[in-house]
Amino acid sequence: MRNEFTAVIERDGDWFVSWSPEIPGANGQGRTVEECRESLGAAIQLILEDRCANNA
Repeated sequence: MRNEFTAVIERDGDWFVSWSPEIPGANGQGRTVEECRESLGAAIQLILEDRCANNA
């Protein structure tokens, strides 16, 4: 199953920061946009796995 979420990515000095409005608490960061997107994806995955584990 594949889900799609919005990624808001902004530059903050030398870094990029990101968050997803659909997943409260999901944040990412990286030196490049790609690193930032991967970091956010990992955060979203952890949050969703935790929600599934707590609902089982």
